[in-house]
Amino acid sequence: MDLVACIIWARWRRWRSARGRWSRAESLAPKLADSGVFAASAAVVMWAWFYLPERLPKSYGKWIGEVAKVDSRLIEALRRARRGVFVYGKDTGQAPLLESMCKDYGWPIEWGDPSKTIPIPCEMVHMSCGPNCEKHAVSRFARTFGFACATYIPLQIVFRLRRLKSVLSLRRAVSDALRSSAFLASFVSIFYYSVCLARTRIGPKIFPRDVVTPMMWDSGLCVGAGCLMCGWSILVESPSKRQELALFVAPRAAATVLPRFYDKQVWFTLSV
Repeated sequence: MDLVACIIWARWRRWRSARGRWSRAESLAPKLADSGVFAASAAVVMWAWFYLPERLPKSYGKWIGEVAKVDSRLIEALRRARRGVFVYGKDTGQAPLLESMCKDYGWPIEWGDPSKTIPIPCEMVHMSCGPNCEKHAVSRFARTFGFACATYIPLQIVFRLRRLKSVLSLRRAVSDALRSSAFLASFVSIFYYSVCLARTRIGPKIFPRDVVTPMMWDSGLCVGAGCLMCGWSILVESPSKRQELALFVAPRAAATVLPRFYDKQVWFTLSV
């Protein structure tokens, strides 16, 4: 298979060279390769964080949770919906999960009962940010940007401490930190906004309720939309940083999909 791929690639290159020019798509493809790898890898990692958390390293999952800042009861409700336990229009004994959340946030108790409220209101997804999806996305961006700046700016300055010999180098360090903060903030806000667009805004208008039900949206489709879209926030970063992040995330995504094989001695150590 590798030999066939190499032969096809070599012939294609000769053919393109003979034509003397590249199409627009062929010119853009290499530039978007790193972004595509990151976006695909981020989608796998985020899906695993929601539905297969045991496949992610605990520290990695914990860090995602700290950045996402979402109520664990809402995540659990989505996981139960995925497993077919939390079902709209039926009393399956799952109401107490989100009813406790409604009490804490001051919402109507019936919002937490899937047998009465279909689907979960977007305001619950927004938590304490109100019903407006756009306002929530902007709020998420601002909050995550502040969180990221508090982390990245000191790190950039510490890492470049020896090279901070001028105002220009300090400005470059702060600029890189702000750019990385904007990337992370975009990642989070795009994820949440894509979920809202899929489950209540655009999705139901494209697909009628009898084709794609609210249960189908909340049992995986809305989260899938967020997973597919959030990774493209990498375009905010510089090309060199895109490649670096793609190489960092891709192995973690692969580890959630591919089976892991350990030597018996290593497996014994891990199990202990």
